Amino acid sequence: MSDKIKWIQNSMQNKTGTGVSTELFSKNAIQKAINFHRTFPDYQPTPLRQLNRLANNWGVGGIYVKDESYRFGLNAFKALGGSYAVGRYLAKRLNKDISELPFEVLTSPEVKEQLGDITFATTTDGNHGRGIAWTARQLRQKSVVYMPKGSSQYRLERIQSEGAFAEITNLNYDDAVRMTAVEAEKHGWVVVQDTAWEGYEEIPSWIMQGYGTMSAEALEQLNSFGIEKPTHIFVQAGVGALAGSVQGYFASIFKEARPKTIIVEADQADCLYKSALAADGKPRVVGGDMATVMAGLACGEPNPIGWNILRDYSDLFVSCPDWVAAKGMRVLANPLLGDPKVISGESGAVTAGLLSAFLTGDAFKEAREALELNEKSQILLFNTEGNTDPFKYRSIVWDGELPSAGR
Repeated sequence: MSDKIKWIQNSMQNKTGTGVSTELFSKNAIQKAINFHRTFPDYQPTPLRQLNRLANNWGVGGIYVKDESYRFGLNAFKALGGSYAVGRYLAKRLNKDISELPFEVLTSPEVKEQLGDITFATTTDGNHGRGIAWTARQLRQKSVVYMPKGSSQYRLERIQSEGAFAEITNLNYDDAVRMTAVEAEKHGWVVVQDTAWEGYEEIPSWIMQGYGTMSAEALEQLNSFGIEKPTHIFVQAGVGALAGSVQGYFASIFKEARPKTIIVEADQADCLYKSALAADGKPRVVGGDMATVMAGLACGEPNPIGWNILRDYSDLFVSCPDWVAAKGMRVLANPLLGDPKVISGESGAVTAGLLSAFLTGDAFKEAREALELNEKSQILLFNTEGNTDPFKYRSIVWDGELPSAGR
């Protein structure tokens, strides 16, 4: 196992703006998701943390971290996608538009009576499953959640605390997704998964649109700081649904003037990086255990909707060993004097760890130049999760697991 960061520029990128359509993530499409989320009692925009001292220290114009550890009290962004997809699914079943089904209507006894009993099923390393279980509980419906082998016991218990039937399987993530689909077919459950396959594209599209609330909030918050748009976005990828949503939204709004986007994966599950390496436009698959500390990114089969967008619009693909995530967690948890502290889990912090390497490491001069990272750069990161496994968080941040010294 290599401890080196690997990166490649995207040679497939369409520079004329005539790549795959980003209409799914247009301002109007995402506004629909935001309007739905705003009807939730617990809704409020998550903070955009400004790390001015760190930016100055690293020689860039600005570093901003969208802190999703505050989302709906669930410590991760995932419920944005799950709740919107479930809302859209129920709206379709009721022959209504989602705009007619705010939270209070969706959770009403009348709607429950119309819908009857529904079980929502999903596969997760933790955050997405908890979001689905939380949504199902709010709607007085049921949920079934399967987790890949090696999943955190703590995350399992958090999902069960939302009322779901949940268990850890002996399968890797992608095989567990297939098993969930088979079980759902057998029992009449509704699969809510952010990866897509032939014949299963609608719900993943809705999930990706739901994630768009986060991007739209971040852009509005940047505007309030007097910044028209980020120059660079570093975004992590598992199946690529989140990354595709972020890329799709900013490409839809800014077209050829879109920010440069860097797609960041765990090196044990770097299917998008390997797809970029092959450079023939077709997605590649990574198999095996995918044993990475970045549990949320341990996915080996790209979401085709996300891949098409990333292929056509992203600038750089990066494969990161685990120590990069650990470094990011420590950087965010121990800010320079005057900067806010950010509690970030392994999958949430890998982009901060990578940015640290790119901006301070002699080995990454070529990457810096390729991305035009300089004193004018305004860089947006997404902290997709807080300490969703507090035991692992303390082991890394307090006890020094996965040191970066000497790398």
